[in-house]
Amino acid sequence: MSHLFYQTRDRRPLLDRAEGIYMWDVNGKRYIDGSSGAMVSNIGHSNPHVLAAMRAQMDKSTFGYRLHFENAPAEDLAAKVAELSPEGHDKVFFVSGGSESVESAVKLARQYAFVSGQDSRWKIISRSPSYHGATLGALALTSYEPLNAPFKPMVTAMPKIPAPRCYLDRDNLSDEERGLRYADMLRDRIIEEGPDSVLAFIMEPVGGASTGALVAPESYYGRIREICDKFGILLIYDEVMTGVGRTGKFLACEHWNINPDIIATAKGFGAGYVPLGAMTAKQHIVDKILDAGGFQHGYTYAGNPIACAAGLAVIEEIFRHNMMENTTKVGGELLAGLGRLMDKYPFIGDVRGKGLLTAFELVSDRETMTPLDRNLNAFSQLVNIAYERGLIIYSRRSRGGVEGDHFLVCPPMITTSEQIADILAILDDSLDELATILNLPR
Repeated sequence: MSHLFYQTRDRRPLLDRAEGIYMWDVNGKRYIDGSSGAMVSNIGHSNPHVLAAMRAQMDKSTFGYRLHFENAPAEDLAAKVAELSPEGHDKVFFVSGGSESVESAVKLARQYAFVSGQDSRWKIISRSPSYHGATLGALALTSYEPLNAPFKPMVTAMPKIPAPRCYLDRDNLSDEERGLRYADMLRDRIIEEGPDSVLAFIMEPVGGASTGALVAPESYYGRIREICDKFGILLIYDEVMTGVGRTGKFLACEHWNINPDIIATAKGFGAGYVPLGAMTAKQHIVDKILDAGGFQHGYTYAGNPIACAAGLAVIEEIFRHNMMENTTKVGGELLAGLGRLMDKYPFIGDVRGKGLLTAFELVSDRETMTPLDRNLNAFSQLVNIAYERGLIIYSRRSRGGVEGDHFLVCPPMITTSEQIADILAILDDSLDELATILNLPR
């Protein structure tokens, strides 16, 4: 009997300890954290440098409210984040998680328009499918039917454009042409909504849980920036999952040399040691708002000294141990290995990702990309099969949240080539068992 409740009644073993990429339950069984929790534990578990930084700060102070005191860890971390962010992102706003970070980005964008004499701009266009957070504000940007359905009467739904899921397309276009076609859907939607009503466009540079590590064609990213500039709307990058090294760069926007106006990040920022996230913004946006009386938004634990001490130590460890370089190397090995599994199992319809944010999607027909029958519950069955074998992976559904089983394989950035091989071996065995249970072709 547990007094806790979360999404379902499903139960898991009691966690005992964790170290590196491994976790142990109280019965001594070891698991590979093949998804870094929910793509959070970027640098692995129980890193001694991070723990030492937290203990040192605990000996000095555990809390100081931002209206009463500034604190050195928050100042130092903000300076480091600004240094690592795109040009002009000199202002940093700390939060405790991804939903808060996205909510903050939305409010900053709206207040900037409000104090700039552009009160008519309030619509934020996002993509479908997408996931941007659990708060009602962030949920209005999200397109994932099981999460949206109960709350539709309570939110003002924002306009959507299709996510660039080119792997589902059956046409004669090149990748470049497809990227431009999907990007131009933003232009068309802005015109349809009325340019003076559109405030911003928000996107994940590499898709998260809703689209399973979706990477758009190269041409997509630059065209989106051009369209935003043409219509004077803000470009918001949701880097909650992609940020802090997960894709092989500190921020995924670096892969395409894109400079968004506002960036939201979290998850790997605190790396599972503390609840921590951040929003960065260009100086002129923040100055305009502060000059007009201040940012009408905040959280009690923003800039908490223990959280910021941990966040700074996480970044120090990433650079000290060249984790982003390792992410690029072993991420390539993981993606190649998933490709070999796709060659072996005809019901794997697509493999995709960047760095150590990778995924594969199951289908009933690879030629048509018809999803598996949702009633087979492959998305939960494969997770449970792998879990029994000591591998944790993360599943969602890419077709609006109701079908299209995909699985995220995103181990920590410290994962070695040998450990990647172990992950792939367990996945191979698990897929073989799934095929037997569901009578899938091999």
